[in-house]
Amino acid sequence: MKILFFNYEYPPLGGGAANATANILREYAHLPDLEVDLVTSSIDQKYHLEEISESIRIHRLPIGKNAGNLHFQSQKDLLLYSWKAYWFSRRLCRENKYDLTHSFFTVPCGFISMLLKWEFSLPYIVSLRGSDVPGYSDRFPLIYAFLKPLFALIWECAAAVVANSLGLKELARKTNAKQKIDLIYNGIDTEKFKPDENVRNIEKFIITPGASRITDRKGLTYLIDAVAMLAQKYPQIELRIMGDGNARAKLERQVNELKLRDRVRFLGRIPRDETTPRYREASVFVLPSFNEGMSNAMLEAMSCGLPIIATEAGGTAELVTDGGNGYIIKMKDAVHIAEKLEQLIENPELRHSMGRISRERAEQMSWQNVAGEYYKLYKNV
Repeated sequence: MKILFFNYEYPPLGGGAANATANILREYAHLPDLEVDLVTSSIDQKYHLEEISESIRIHRLPIGKNAGNLHFQSQKDLLLYSWKAYWFSRRLCRENKYDLTHSFFTVPCGFISMLLKWEFSLPYIVSLRGSDVPGYSDRFPLIYAFLKPLFALIWECAAAVVANSLGLKELARKTNAKQKIDLIYNGIDTEKFKPDENVRNIEKFIITPGASRITDRKGLTYLIDAVAMLAQKYPQIELRIMGDGNARAKLERQVNELKLRDRVRFLGRIPRDETTPRYREASVFVLPSFNEGMSNAMLEAMSCGLPIIATEAGGTAELVTDGGNGYIIKMKDAVHIAEKLEQLIENPELRHSMGRISRERAEQMSWQNVAGEYYKLYKNV
């Protein structure tokens, strides 16, 4: 079986969807009857061909990226990727007999898959990731309004549409209530991300929002406000923010204004292979996001045995039981975040028991299972 796969992001470009694609492809390498070509973006000005195995190939197309803008893809980047990926994939389709195409994100990738279906009669699958679903992000209200009919058409023409959380599925159904949408959750590498109590910092109460893009949608401004409320009473509290993004400068100004430079550290972009120690040293994971698909960072934190404090966005309700392995908090509410943090600061045994439950839940999820679910879907299509 031959699959043509599209995702404009692939490590080191991008965030959760890129990470998911990389993990799925690594699992595909173990399937003897599956051959995959991924068309993605280059990190420089050149085309690169990489091979995970003899059957899994990654084609990186140059779209003007460089070391200074790896973590954020502009509309110009997406348009350039769309143009280059379409013409490149047409050539691949003439050279190879693909069985179907699989696109992460409705646009631009699902649009390319739809064009290839019309030209080459190739069925396609679209994996919804978050921002490609109307209503997901406050950044794109006009774009969503303008492109909503196109989104609905891409889904309608697809052989299958897959969401990575129940929340994202329900949001997508607001665009087309009749659309059939399957569920395949994100996975986690429980061997790479696992607890180590010898690394856990017992002198400090370290908060991590995980490794992800720093955008307004993550709600970190409310987490910083919560730290400000607790800083004087609890000198051991420290927020360590991994990643980079277009909201970082604004958050740094907020930290300076609140005089929290000794309590909030911006660690910058950390390669995913080096993020595990950052989870292991932490006391709690906090994600006050306005919207999510299925957060890879949350899964990583759970796998490392952390209690979770998160808003009920995207897949949170499927991963977090309020009072079980963490707390579900109100959106845009720094006071509520501070209350839950204080409960965990004051009760180390509660932190430990919640972290244990998080780890137990993470162990039930794996990228091998995710890849297996997609493989079954390919065969059905």
